[in-house]
Amino acid sequence: MAHLFEEVVDASGLHEKALAFLDGGRELSDQVVDQLAEVSARLLSAQAAHPVEAGPDALRQWVEQAGWTRNVFAENPDLNTPRTRAALTRAVDELAGMPLVWGHLDYGLPNVLPAGVIDWQHHGVTLLGYDVALALEVIPFKGGAKGYAATPEQRERYLEVLDSAARAAGRPHASLHLGAFLLVKSLFFLALMRPTDPARVDKHQKWQYRRHLFLKGLEQYERTGNVDTALFPALDDFTAGQGVTGRP
Repeated sequence: MAHLFEEVVDASGLHEKALAFLDGGRELSDQVVDQLAEVSARLLSAQAAHPVEAGPDALRQWVEQAGWTRNVFAENPDLNTPRTRAALTRAVDELAGMPLVWGHLDYGLPNVLPAGVIDWQHHGVTLLGYDVALALEVIPFKGGAKGYAATPEQRERYLEVLDSAARAAGRPHASLHLGAFLLVKSLFFLALMRPTDPARVDKHQKWQYRRHLFLKGLEQYERTGNVDTALFPALDDFTAGQGVTGRP
């Protein structure tokens, strides 16, 4: 799997292009989404061609590692409940047919260039599709700080390109497991978030915001088996409407 180094390529990645094409709005340019889809499909095809052999407990271990569950539950013991564990068990059962592959683990617009993918220092074993399927879905977890958002139509078209690449490789469609992927990802975004300084109201707000997103995603996954990140509030809307005090 080829990768590129930032110092030898044009630094204009898709994140920078996304910002440049906003023209006063927030909707991602179709050109950026299409470029992302092209690179993501190539990455998915390369990953699909090189599965990783794994033991019987590898999938459960991946969920624990990808979700940073040990840290999340240590910082948020009230979330370590039978309800959460049942949802994670459901996700493990659902993902049982997905191959394990070498992945980027920090995949998204900031690390994607039209020519390839950069910043592989956090690479490791992951499930096929976990990197690429979430590239647009992770934007709402930033609470609006990225400055742009993908439309439902763009997200659907992007996943269709990935499913076509998976089908050509004879592998399962990642879009079928988006909910399970996002349940794990919502835990990841909550890791290392609990502030130690009670005076940092901003950090307490962001921590509670990420807790809210996890619980919202958990409820959606329990009810429908999917998670729709378009229903996540922006950070400013959450803090304005919740009267955040710094405590969960």
